[in-house]
Amino acid sequence: MIDHSQTIQQRVSALRAAMSRHQFDAWIIPSADPHLSEYLPDFWQGRKWTSGFTGSVGTLVVTQDFAGVWVDGRYWEQAEAQLAGTGVRLMKLLSGQAQPHVDWLADNLQDGAKAGADGAVFSLASARATDAALAAAGVKLETGSDLLNEIWQDRPALPQAPIYEHVAPYASVSRKEKLAQVRAAMQKSAADWHFVSTLDDLAWIFNLRGADVQYNPVFLAHALIGHDAATLFIDEAKVPAELRQTLAADGVIIAPYNAATTALAALPANVSVLIDPARTTLGLINAIPANVRLIEKLNPSQLFKSRKTTEETAHIRHAMEQDGAALCEFFCWLDGALNREHVTELTIDERITAARAKRPGFVSPSFGTIAGFNQNGALPHYHATAEAHSVISGNGLLLIDSGGQYVGGTTDITRVVPVGQITADHRRDFTIVLKGVIALSAARFPLQIRAAMLDSIARAPMWAEGIDYNHGTGHGVGYFLNVHEGPQSIGYFREAGPDTAMLQGMITSIEPGVYRPGRWGIRIENLVINQPAETTEFGDFLQFETLTLCPIDTRCIDRALLTQTEADWLNAYHTTVRERLSPYVEGDAKAWLQARTEAI
Repeated sequence: MIDHSQTIQQRVSALRAAMSRHQFDAWIIPSADPHLSEYLPDFWQGRKWTSGFTGSVGTLVVTQDFAGVWVDGRYWEQAEAQLAGTGVRLMKLLSGQAQPHVDWLADNLQDGAKAGADGAVFSLASARATDAALAAAGVKLETGSDLLNEIWQDRPALPQAPIYEHVAPYASVSRKEKLAQVRAAMQKSAADWHFVSTLDDLAWIFNLRGADVQYNPVFLAHALIGHDAATLFIDEAKVPAELRQTLAADGVIIAPYNAATTALAALPANVSVLIDPARTTLGLINAIPANVRLIEKLNPSQLFKSRKTTEETAHIRHAMEQDGAALCEFFCWLDGALNREHVTELTIDERITAARAKRPGFVSPSFGTIAGFNQNGALPHYHATAEAHSVISGNGLLLIDSGGQYVGGTTDITRVVPVGQITADHRRDFTIVLKGVIALSAARFPLQIRAAMLDSIARAPMWAEGIDYNHGTGHGVGYFLNVHEGPQSIGYFREAGPDTAMLQGMITSIEPGVYRPGRWGIRIENLVINQPAETTEFGDFLQFETLTLCPIDTRCIDRALLTQTEADWLNAYHTTVRERLSPYVEGDAKAWLQARTEAI
């Protein structure tokens, strides 16, 4: 058997040797690729490969006498377990901290030291902030090398999945129309060109989908958009001949993936290029000639794709019905199997995916299913593995966070179910979390309020009981795209800039939780969409329409802790769930749906 901790020690040692050869005193490895994606192809899983920590977010810093991974509260217990014995330390990233690893470097490196990072996976905004903080401490930042290429001998190849069109009726806005929207935004910003690297932006703009990134129907590419034509830089082998002709008819030119840097370097003098500094890497921006003017703004497509059209919303509602019906089938089976059959956390993933796979339009899970029993549920981003998972038997709470990709929408839902006998403390925690869900779900708020400002509505019932959680309350969700998208994000420690304003058509999750380490975790998550509420003398107001359709387990509720208004909300929600899902289920699943949506 391979000794995991020894392997990591060897990899860190190899990195230190490479640092010595290139005279680096520190090396930074973020969780990033040239597209600054959340979920990375294996080729760019450098932080995971070097440190052994498998969470989706984290930053590794290595010096000659220190190695540490900075991760937020979602991953503390996971990181502590995975880093044990490796010599790599867990460094806890607290809510509201920007770049504590940079602060650590500034405090611990000597004047005149040299830190390095691969500029190809470093956002322009992050590189600037890092460089400024280190320069103030007399430390130089260099970003022209990729040391991992020297030491990662069996580095995986880039993915080769073919791309395909997202077509009508699901793609209700044509490629030409979307390019026209982007070009209008370019003209408004006085930009001659617009360079885009973020994969979900590219998939949205060009009405294309792929499978280069697990769970997200996107593909590796860059694009340079002008007012008359657009170039898509992509592995040409991924583009079928017929699709190439279709794209050409819409003014889209196909060029090799690696030619993006050359194209940027060839931009003529005195033109202007619109780039998003938070979504474009330093390595690519460095290729642009100095006499080209940069216009730094949010990618226009970030806002366009966040606002789902009326037609898209209709498809999403139907996807939610199919997803909810699959969940009825799954939870019906689960109720009958618990403490009767051999059920593990891995079984949950297999069964819930199989139930979704029967549904029309299903493509894949939208992320790796999180099934955490008792103490494992206290890890917000826990993932069971063949080597480490729990059998679900006895008594306690089972947390299940899962989602699906459908051609007509993306789903993301968390439910908690009782196993055997549960306690009054379980019910108390569950009900307090539910109160947070209801409070925010029922809220009305001004049009264009910053998303972060809504956070305290969900947390207030929990704060009143001295409870909090170390993750955001809500993230944006794509339309058959990434399960996490911006620009809106609900969390008091999130950026509250003008780009995060809440607008009609945005889909966001509502997912408060409580996590008691070593005992249990509870999270309840629904997706909601911003809809008009009313217009008064004080302005326009929005409200949430709850999209997710699946019963919230009333067996876990302490009814005495709910107000009548809260009970009325839950009963109305369950009435909607029963009415919307009943046509799609039958037999035992339909009986389960009826029982689980009874009024309290």
